[in-house]
Amino acid sequence: MDTLIGRTALVTGGSRGIGRSIALALAGAGVRVAVNYRADTEAAEEVVRAIAASGGEAAAMQADVADPRAAAGLVHAAAARFGAVDILVNNAGVIIKSPLDGLTDDIWNDTLQINLSSAFHVTQAALPGMRARRWGRIIMLSSVAAQTGGVVGPHYAASKAGLIGLTHSYASLLAKEGITANAISPALIDTDMVRNNPAATSALIPIGRFGAADEVASIAVLLAGNGYITGQTFNVNGGWYMS
Repeated sequence: MDTLIGRTALVTGGSRGIGRSIALALAGAGVRVAVNYRADTEAAEEVVRAIAASGGEAAAMQADVADPRAAAGLVHAAAARFGAVDILVNNAGVIIKSPLDGLTDDIWNDTLQINLSSAFHVTQAALPGMRARRWGRIIMLSSVAAQTGGVVGPHYAASKAGLIGLTHSYASLLAKEGITANAISPALIDTDMVRNNPAATSALIPIGRFGAADEVASIAVLLAGNGYITGQTFNVNGGWYMS
């Protein structure tokens, strides 16, 4: 396992839920963390304060990563503050609830732009630094929806499936450059997104409960420190989808 002490991580959507837990876990492993957020400044600053209280180093950085220019600016800001990004966690995402016959082009496009295109934009901005140093970790937050269809709808499932394809491509293209790419595919983690979705019930989970965000975060830390795992999808889903 590679030491993570002194590395720099960028966690998109890092102000709450799974992103928050990943930011805290990476900081606990000695990583300097850029905590990205889109709108909730106070939540992001709370994550930074929690990291600082534990002796870590972090900064809140606002950007709408669905915008290519904002995504590139975020990567540059993180590098200016902490040094070039070594560990990229593409966690930013949205659930737009809609009945199947109510899906519109706008809902489809917004979901794909926020959940999938944002990961492409941020990764492309971070890659030159990783390739120059021949060290990097790319971690995509997908979903069981990519594998089963999930409980939101085809727009969400397609966006999350796209992240797994993106992972496979980066893993293949960058394998000889010291850069790994992996996906984490959670199911029904106890976050605001799940609590606010009446279709999400622990009865869907063989283990019989919602997952905890820190159970996902522990996988992110594992992947950040391991240079031999690449192109894989880690299913943190209580046994809902088995592979």
